Amino acid sequence: MAYIRKATITSAIVAIVTHTTLSASLLQNAIDAAKPGSKLELPAGVYRGNIVIDKPLIIDGKDQKAIIEGDGNGTVVTIRSSDVTLQNLTIRHSGAEHERIDAGISMKNVSRCHILHNRIVDTLFGIDMAQVSRSEIKGNYIQSKPFPLGLRGDGIRLWYSNDNILQGNVLYKSRDFVVWYSHGNIIEKNRGEYGRYSLHFMYAGKNIVRKNIYKHNSVGIFFMYSRDTIATDNIVENSLGTTGLGIGLKDASNFTIKNNTIIYCARGLYIDRSPFDPESVNVIEGNRIIYNSEGIHFHSLSLHNKFVSNIFKGNIENVVNDSYNTKVTENIFDENYWDDYEGFDKDGNGIGDTPYVYYAYADKIWLLNPNLKFFYGSPIISILNFLAKLAPFSEPVKLVKDDHPRMYEGRIKR
Repeated sequence: MAYIRKATITSAIVAIVTHTTLSASLLQNAIDAAKPGSKLELPAGVYRGNIVIDKPLIIDGKDQKAIIEGDGNGTVVTIRSSDVTLQNLTIRHSGAEHERIDAGISMKNVSRCHILHNRIVDTLFGIDMAQVSRSEIKGNYIQSKPFPLGLRGDGIRLWYSNDNILQGNVLYKSRDFVVWYSHGNIIEKNRGEYGRYSLHFMYAGKNIVRKNIYKHNSVGIFFMYSRDTIATDNIVENSLGTTGLGIGLKDASNFTIKNNTIIYCARGLYIDRSPFDPESVNVIEGNRIIYNSEGIHFHSLSLHNKFVSNIFKGNIENVVNDSYNTKVTENIFDENYWDDYEGFDKDGNGIGDTPYVYYAYADKIWLLNPNLKFFYGSPIISILNFLAKLAPFSEPVKLVKDDHPRMYEGRIKR
């Protein structure tokens, strides 16, 4: 904004706030009376929502002790103007209707807004953004209502919202962080715990996802029907359960998945019909895929992904393909570290002298019948596997060939 007017709430209202709860009409009247570009500083107290901001305005709670509390119906703060800043507030107690998208903060058809360092709790949806551009969502703590996981709202929801920065937010026990039909956004240094999809993309492109930490969610990061996105330096941990996965690509094209750590997940990487565009390549490089039940899980036809310089360590299975009619070997694997590589490095260049080849032997029969996974590691499966390698009674299925396997986890000396 070109200028800021400071319009502190009148001393009469301040006196009321220090003793009781300010009514919704008084707070709304203060907002309505403020000139565009003004700054309202709210002293500590409880201010009744639901309020509507329809002009450029700054509302500052200073230390989150100014609480804007909804009446349990609808959205607590509705923003319908560009150039609005909400900062240092506590916003709580929205309605619980999914059809209305009851939220702590609702933004629609606006740009250049700033939602900074707020505590948003006991709201169905946290921050709902529809057709929002060039705005900042930074440093907010968001927690949904205490509902079962599937009945919570999304902590942050983008809908046709482009070129925004979403940074340093904490989502705790919300449902999803979703990005629908939204492009050019930077999503970085956020944290998500005990949700469903810690980050979920649908029909989105040219976004940057970096340095986020996601723990104890059903799914870490899932890119669906999207393209042209970079995901780097993220940590995904403990995505467990039947749907648990670290980073997933479904019908996703021209992605770069680089320098991420995926650890303690049911499935590390999940690749489903990606890249969808046959002329594109997904590059999966420099990731640490460690101590998962499955390192990579291929589902459906997935060709021309390029896996370079990744670390596969401590996984029960490094590679799984649940559709044997697909050609997993048409993906490119080069210079990855495999903890089960059995070759040597006679010339000491850090590269194995023979290729790493990963086969599905008899001990992989549980892939065709998941109920048999109960017997994984049992003596009978171990004996079958030993006999299959010694004198195969059926042709093993080759899943991966890496012509230049790394001998060490560190960088290769050239």
